[in-house]
Parts: sequence; C-alpha cells; structure tokens
Amino acid sequence: MGSNGSNGHKDPVLVVVQLTGGNDYMNTVIDYTNGLYYDNRSTLGIPEDQVLKLDDKIGFHPSMGPFKDIYETGQMAIVHGVGFENSTRSHFRAMDIWHTAEPDKVGTEGWLARAIRDLDPQGENPVTAVNIGHGLPRALVAPGVSVASVADLASYGMLTAVEEKKVRQRMLERFAAMYAPAVGSGAVMEYLGRTGLDALKGADMLKIAPDRYSSSVEYGNVPLAKKLRDISMIHQADLGTRIFYTEHGGFDTHASQAPNHAKLWDEASAAIADFWDDLRENNAADNVVMFLFSEFGRRVKENGSGTDHGSGGVAFAIGPSIAGGTYNDYPDMSLDALVEGDLRSSLDFRGVYSTILEDWFNLESEHIVNGKFTKPEFISK
Repeated sequence: MGSNGSNGHKDPVLVVVQLTGGNDYMNTVIDYTNGLYYDNRSTLGIPEDQVLKLDDKIGFHPSMGPFKDIYETGQMAIVHGVGFENSTRSHFRAMDIWHTAEPDKVGTEGWLARAIRDLDPQGENPVTAVNIGHGLPRALVAPGVSVASVADLASYGMLTAVEEKKVRQRMLERFAAMYAPAVGSGAVMEYLGRTGLDALKGADMLKIAPDRYSSSVEYGNVPLAKKLRDISMIHQADLGTRIFYTEHGGFDTHASQAPNHAKLWDEASAAIADFWDDLRENNAADNVVMFLFSEFGRRVKENGSGTDHGSGGVAFAIGPSIAGGTYNDYPDMSLDALVEGDLRSSLDFRGVYSTILEDWFNLESEHIVNGKFTKPEFISK
C-alpha cells in the first residue's frame, strides 16, 4: 500500500478497465501480414505502413502509441483469442457472463465479489473494492460483500448533505433496476441491503483521498483519464483498496468505426500511460496490475463503415509484475475456421481470471470461476 515499506509488504492491487461495447480486436492488435485481414477489411483495414509494429506479424492501431511504449518496456501482456464457447452477441448477456463467470446460466454473484469475500472475509474494510463510475458493475456484487462506488471523486466530496442524499437514492434505484432481472424485483432491496448501504459508507471514506494526493502528471480532459486519476488518488491514499473497477465506453462501432475507434484508443492509451507515469512518480506502481477486457470482438468482415458483434477478443494485462509479450495464438481468419463469421476464441476468459486470482492475489480460483481452466502465465513468478 502506498509508498511505505518494501515491495514485500504491499498487498497486490488490481485495476480493471472494461472496454464497453465490444472492442474490435482485429483493428486493435492487427495481424498486418495476413492477406485475409485486408480482404475482409477493404475500407477499415489499417494500411501496413501505418500499423505500430510490435514484431514481424502483429502491431497496434496507429492511435495506440503510448500502448506500444508500454509494451516495449516488457510490462504488457497481450492475450489473444479470449472468450467463451457459444459466444452470445448480446452486449447485456455477454457482459453478464464476463461479470459472473457463469456462461451457462444467469449468475447472481460477481467473480470479483467472490474474490473480495476471500480477501476480506469479515468485510472489515468498506473500500476493499471501489468502482469509479455510475451504478455498480455486477462483477463486484454479491450478498454481504461491500463495495464503494463513486462517479467522480472531486464533485462527490463537494456535495451538500441534501445533494448527497439524492445521489445515493439515484444510485440505489439504478442499482435495483440492474439487479431485478437476476434476483427478482421483490428480493432486490433485501439483496442490496448491506451492499447498497456499504457502497455509500465507503464512498464517504474516499473523500479524504484528493487531499492526500499530489502529482506532476497532467491527465487529459476525457472521462477515462479523470477516472484513472481518481483511482490513482485512492490507491495513493492508503485506504486498503485491493480492487478498482472502471470502464471506457463507446466500442459498439457498427457505423463510422474509423474515426470512433481511433478516438477511443487515443484516449485510452494516453490515459493509461499517464496513470502508470503517475504511479511510478509516487512509488506506487510495484503492487498494481491493470487488466483490460471487452465483452466480445467484432465480426471479421466489415459492414462498409463499421463492424458488427463478433466473438473472440483480446485482453491486456499491464504492470511491473507482468511477464510482457503475447499469449495464446491469434485466431485463424480463414473462412472454414470462423464461427458464424466470427473469430473463434481458443482461450476461456475464466483461465485469464484464474491467472489473476492465483498468481497475483494468491487465492484459490476454482470456486470463484466455477472450474479449472488453462492459465496463460503472464504474471512474473
């Protein structure tokens, strides 16, 4: 925690960045020597001379310069072909599966909530997990597990008691609407009971974080940059938070993908690079791993100006404890290898979770992800 003690005394911390909407894997990590890529992406394909090459086969989208810089330090793992069998092309259901690690039924407990229960069995710290954003991601929620959620640290600390009450009420209502389908509308408030109230109690504890923070890093004026700056503030305030969650959105690029996808990655890679610069400057980086995922990739063949919902995707892990490089194989784009026109995922996402749970948090993973799965070994031993 913070800058005190040697690395051995710092508890491991996870920062999850959800790329909401289905990030286009093929235009994020580009298989630039593959003719099939260009055949399928006649309009959207990134010309080889613009690809930010990582090796003689793959490279990043041209707007991901800061990501390439991180990759070249050896502190980023690119995990290819992540997903699940019988991929659903529904955003809501696919996210649900990633959040609960339950591909075959509607789960009511988040995978990270189960981890929080193991990290803080007595529920002693209301800020063991913190969400920066609206509502509360299902990944963080299970009965009796407390999580703090705050949309914007600076404005939250400035609210009057009356305004604060309204914000809390809105949050609980949003929360209830989200959970009604899974637990039944009658049981929602009981299900939320402690969780909802603790979410608010925890948010109050976070108010001290901005006063304890100083950094020379100038974050950009975009939502993800502000969220990551809030995460940095809370992490550096030494409140004992072990899991942070936030999202970066707008990846549902059915139309006008070229400018939108470029802007999304321009914002994400700059904000993430700033976050790591900030942590390093304050000697707060060593015990942090960042994990990025999206609910699915996009269709192999473009639709003219965009891409439709697909299957297999890419995940990233970043941090000083990451064994950098690529993991798993890039999926085959040839027609007979595709699943209904989509890249086939060859690595179950629960295997990626297992790596984080076992090799980073030192937790048993089977009861959290519901089984044993192939683990990509991207955490340095």
